[in-house]
Formats: sequence, C-alpha cells, structure tokens
Amino acid sequence: MGVPLHRMKDIRLLYGEPPWADAPICFESPNSVPVPRGHVIAARITSENPDEGFKPSSGTVQELNFRSNKNVWGYFSVAAAGGLHEFADSQFGHCFSWGENREEAISNLVVALKELSIRGDFRTTVEYLIRLLETESFQHNEIDTSWLDHLIAEKVQAEKLDTMLGVVCGALNVADAAFRTCMDDFLRALERGQVLPAASLLNIVDVELVSESIKYALKVARQSPTTYVIIMNDTHIEIDVHRLNDGGLLLSYDGSSYTTYMKEEPDRYRVTVGNKTCDFAKENDPTMLRSPSAGKLLQYTVDDGGHVCVGHSYAEIEVMKMVVTLTVEESGIIRYVKRLGTLLEAGCVVAKLELDDPTKVHPAQLYTGGLPPQQPLPILGGKLHQVFHNVLENLWNIMSGYCLPEPYFSAKVKEWIRQLMKTLRDPSLPLLELQDIMTSISGRIPLSVEKSIRKVMAQYASNITSVLCQFPSQQIASILDSHAATLQRKADREVFFMNTQSIVQLVQRYRSGIRGHMKSVVLDLLRRYLQVETQFQQAHCDKCVITLREQHMPDMTPVLECIFSHAQVAKKNVLVTMLIDQLCGRDPTLTDELMAILSELTQLSKTEHSRVALRARQVLIASHLPSYELRHNQVESIFLSAIDMYGHQFCPENLKKLILSETTIFDVLPTFFYHSNQVVRMAALEVYVRRAYIAYELNSLQHRQLTDGTCVVEFQFMLPSSHPNR
Repeated sequence: MGVPLHRMKDIRLLYGEPPWADAPICFESPNSVPVPRGHVIAARITSENPDEGFKPSSGTVQELNFRSNKNVWGYFSVAAAGGLHEFADSQFGHCFSWGENREEAISNLVVALKELSIRGDFRTTVEYLIRLLETESFQHNEIDTSWLDHLIAEKVQAEKLDTMLGVVCGALNVADAAFRTCMDDFLRALERGQVLPAASLLNIVDVELVSESIKYALKVARQSPTTYVIIMNDTHIEIDVHRLNDGGLLLSYDGSSYTTYMKEEPDRYRVTVGNKTCDFAKENDPTMLRSPSAGKLLQYTVDDGGHVCVGHSYAEIEVMKMVVTLTVEESGIIRYVKRLGTLLEAGCVVAKLELDDPTKVHPAQLYTGGLPPQQPLPILGGKLHQVFHNVLENLWNIMSGYCLPEPYFSAKVKEWIRQLMKTLRDPSLPLLELQDIMTSISGRIPLSVEKSIRKVMAQYASNITSVLCQFPSQQIASILDSHAATLQRKADREVFFMNTQSIVQLVQRYRSGIRGHMKSVVLDLLRRYLQVETQFQQAHCDKCVITLREQHMPDMTPVLECIFSHAQVAKKNVLVTMLIDQLCGRDPTLTDELMAILSELTQLSKTEHSRVALRARQVLIASHLPSYELRHNQVESIFLSAIDMYGHQFCPENLKKLILSETTIFDVLPTFFYHSNQVVRMAALEVYVRRAYIAYELNSLQHRQLTDGTCVVEFQFMLPSSHPNR
C-alpha cells in the first residue's frame, strides 16, 4: 500500500531525477547523492503556560499575525476570531527557520518569534521559546534530552516585563474597562427607560494588583477622555491613553509608546505589553478551590469531608487531552461542590476548604513605594498661545465631569486658572495665534493680502506694550473684505473665504479687544456650567433625567454626558467660584458686563448649587455698593464725630447708625481695630460685635486692654426671647 518513494516529485528532485518520470531510483548508490545545504530549526507553538508547569488551556483567539519570508515560514490551525476547545490538542502552530548555518537559523527564528503576535484567552510558549533560543547552551549546541527538564527544575522563565511598567499598564487596563463598562451599562439603561444612580458613572477607580506576594494599591482617575492620572502612595503620574478598535490601549509612558491588552480571569489579570506577558493575581481566598481552566472533572483523590495536607492533590481534571492535578495551598477539611464528570468552566468553584489554622494564611505585603517620576505630558509647545489652549481645554474637561480626586484637583485648578488669566491678559496672545494661522495658510492666500496682514501685525507688535494699543481686528477684517470685493467669480470668493476662515474667526473673537476676549472665554465656561445644571432644577434628579431622555430621543449619548457632568457638580462649583473671583474680584467694572450670567447663577435653587448662587449674589450686591475707599472714609468720619472734643468718650446715637446700617461694613471695620486713636479702636470692636450679634440679646459687654495695649472686648449673649428653644 502507499506510493513508492521514487514516484514522489520532491524525492525525485532531491536525487536529481526528472520530477514527472517513474523510473526506479537506487537509493543505496544513487547517480546524484543529495548534498545537505543550510540548517533548519522548527518550533512548536502551543497554548501552554510555562509559568505553571506548561499547563494547557483553551479559549478564543482575537489576533494571530505571523510574517512569513523566504527564510521563515509557519503553519497555524487557528486564525483570528477562531479558538481552541478544551478537548483539542494544545499545539496549534509550527514555525520553521532556515539559515546557511545553525547560528543564522537561530537568529532568524528569534526575530520571527518576537514579531509573532498572538492575543487570546490563553498563554502561549512563544516567550519561553525565545528565552530557550537565546541561552548559551542552546546556541553552542551543548544540550541533551535532560536539558529542558534541568531548566524547568531551575525555574528558568521567559524574560519578564518591567514590574512598574506592568503595574501601570495593568492599572490602566483595569480602570479603562471599569470606565467603559459603567458608561455602556448606564447608556443601555437609559435606552430601556431606566435611571441608574449618577454615582455609578465612575471617573475614579481603585485598583489592587498582586504580583509575587506584593500588593500594589492604586487609584486611577480621568483628567480628560485621553489623559489618565495614576496615584499611588502620595505620588502621581499623567499618562496619555488612546483606546484601540480591537480593545487594546495605546499609551505613552516615560517617553515611550506601548500597546497593551488585558484578559481578566477569575483569579488574575493577564496583561500583555508588546510581546511580553505579566500576570497579576487578585486577592486570593484559599478556602475556595477553583478550576484553573475549562475541562472535565475526572476524579477526586480525597473523600468528601476528608483531610488534605498543604500541597497535596484533591482532584484530577482532563484539559486538552492531558490530565491536570489540582492541589491545595493550605491544610484542612475538604467539601466538594461539583460531581464527577461535570464539565468545568475556568474559575468555577470545585470544592471548599475548612482551614486547620486560618492564621497561616499570609496576605500580600502592601507596596509602600511611589511611582517612578517621569516627564510631564507635553502640552504641544510652551508658547503663550499653546499654553492658553491647553489650559482652556483642561477647564472645559472639568465642566464635562473629568475631575481628579482631592487634593490634586484643587491644586491643579488653581494653577490652571492662574495660567488662564495670565495668558488672557497678555497682549501678545492674539498676535501669536495669528502668526500660527498665517504660517499654516501661507501660499494659499494672495500674496498681497498676506503682505498687508503681516504689515498690520508688525505695527501691532511694535506698539504691543503701549497702553493705548489695541489688536487691529477691524483693519484685518477690512483687508479681507476689500480683496473679496475684487473677486468676480463666486467660486473664487468661496475658496478665498474657506482659506481665510480661521483668520475671520480670530478677528471675531478679538473684535472687542483683549478685555472682551477674556470676558468671552469666561462667559463660555459659565454658560457650559449653566447649560448642564439648569437641567436639574425643576424636580428630583430622576425626573429631570426622564425629561432629558424625552428631549433627546432616540440618541441617549447627550443625556449620558449631561448626567456625567452633573455628577461632579461639587468640584465644578469650585471652578466656577474661582472664575468669578478672578474676573470680578480684580476688575469690578466687569461685573456690569457679566450681570446677566451672574443673575442666572443666582437663580440656581438646589442645595448643591448654593455655593455658586451665594457667590454670584455677593458679587452682584458688592457691585451696587459704594467703593471700599468711600465706605472707609464714611465709617471713619462717623467714629470721629462720635468722640467728644476730649477724645475719650463717644456718643451711642451716632454709632447706632453703623450698627443698623444696611450698607456692608464688615470688610471695613477690621482696619479700625488698629486705629491710632484708642477710643476709635474700642468703638470699632463694639460696633462689630453688636452688628454681628444683632439677632441675639447681649447681656453684657466689657472693654479691656492687654499689657501690650491691644484692645479687646468680652461679651455674653442669649437667644432672643422669641426663639422656640429658649
């Protein structure tokens, strides 16, 4: 049976015979003796975990990418979107490498294996094979049949991923999965008409990763949709993260870019960074005995209710044509949950263990170190206008709900607002923005227009420090309009306006000068705050969400974004009050121009908005008061008029005007506590106390003087007689 060797095409070619002939070949003394050329090495690719004694596992394959060439080729029994079931053989691939000599064949195979990309539910032997090929004993061909057993006994492992890089990637993967899950669940609930608690929309996630008995406790927060902040032991780093379509993450860490994936298993997280894999265990409960992989329960080696010692086996399961023994980590009494012959899922509970000594369970040691410092994320340049746009984007992200935990939030917001107001008040901001635009459109607009605009820019730059200098918005607009008027064809005008659109937008933003642009930027931020928060004023939060849902049917994404932003209202309040203080506190004349938006803020009636409403009302009231200097002079004149000609007594009738006055004087009175006239100091203290406690009954009030001459006042008060608790 079978085909004779001399009739096989490849055999005939090997012996120099015509490939399609059928003449017999004398293999003992052939006419052309085959001469070997080169060297070939083969590598088996299996779904086995080298870190766990080459335990096989099954699952799906998300990605399999192998680049064959003339020296390296491979064959695989699965492809992307395929998989290996628990009853299949663990080998699913075979790679071959050819070289002129053994060293070249090894080198080609190592390069090919490093470029081989396999991403699925199981570990493979690829990393371990690379480690074997790079050992000196293999390269020098000093191996025998016991060589691999010797390496396994010495626990030689594949090249490990940097621990801290693995921790960072693991934390980002876990947090990103949590963020995506909560957003998707909330969106689906809205589409079904259900309203989940706003607290379920996470922006901060606590992550615990255990590696080699060390527990890393981290906190991951989103500063923007693509900027994640990792916090550990009072240290933090910012990471630029982008989601990939295949579920992975592309991140920038310590000056390098990495592609990372994560597979969550019942007892661990398997994190892949490039072509290296790192496993992080979850908090393990030794009393729950779980199946490490899918398979069939063959037999128990200990009777139910029997005693099993640490490290001894209690069951055997069949996994991919292999029998795997299950062992216990601690001694105790075993109670079985599954029956023999049951098909097991990965991570399912097989048995429970009653520990002999629960105190022998040693929890992982908490890592107390910090995150390694790295360079802060680049902000696309350090020029003034680039800093402005970056800071403004950060503040818009806060208004969208991307808020960091304290104390990082307050510190960053203060710095961002400081930078924002500094750049907004700088007269060179519009010039730098216009220079950027002119650089990008140079050559696409007529040369005469470009020269005219650059001439106006030069004139502005030469007078930029002048108090009377204003950004020439009107002049630039006139240049554009004048040229557009000379264009006869409609198509030419459309092309011209399309190319100069960015200049027109800049001119419109600065048409009221630097001060007007500053007001416009802050107004836009406050309007964004009102746009969200006014949606939650009419009724209970759930009813407001239902109303929003009806307005945006069938697209629920805007509703989700609105709820996510509202969930961070407390921190947005901090930003809004800072903006009001920065703008109206330093430039009271702007209050008149912001009157409308401040009045809208005072209309916010919910308790959660009381801080913003109160601050806006205070600013509006202060804008109608006389200036501080005028009020100071009026109060001083009243104090002096209340003192008799000898300067040591004062008239209560005159002071009652201050106590009962409707004008705000609490910001003025403290300056008189240190007046040169002692009687004025005493009068200021008494007026302050009587005005502050005007709603109470003062029983006594005594003036005293300390040894250094400082005036003090002691007083006692009671609740008014009309109070129900008196």
